[in-house]
Amino acid sequence: MAEPWEEEEGPVKKFMFVNRKAPYGTIYALESLEVVLISAAFDQDVSLVFMDDGVYQIKKGQDSKGIGMKNFSPTYRALEGYDIEKLFVEKESMESRGLTAEDMIVPVEILSKDELTSLMEEQDVILTF
Repeated sequence: MAEPWEEEEGPVKKFMFVNRKAPYGTIYALESLEVVLISAAFDQDVSLVFMDDGVYQIKKGQDSKGIGMKNFSPTYRALEGYDIEKLFVEKESMESRGLTAEDMIVPVEILSKDELTSLMEEQDVILTF
């Protein structure tokens, strides 16, 4: 039993963050990244999914100078330091945009829509951005 001044650790929850929006033009992509990092700081089981235009969030070679926004894509490389290594890309979204795993700034696991659906069923919490 924990002492009154010690905090008991609760069960680890599986959090999945689904990124569906392009990296720029809205705040969704950057907000998602911030929430992911916060969740990882609390030792939760965190995974990220990139689908629809969200696949562009982790595309190599982003140049945001023309729109006057900071390119935050290099931050995805820091995820591993937070023990966030479960990065998934929906195969259909990636292929329909002419992208491959080699186009991504970080290593990803490519899953079909059906495989992602099964993975989503295993999660405790799903947040979509």
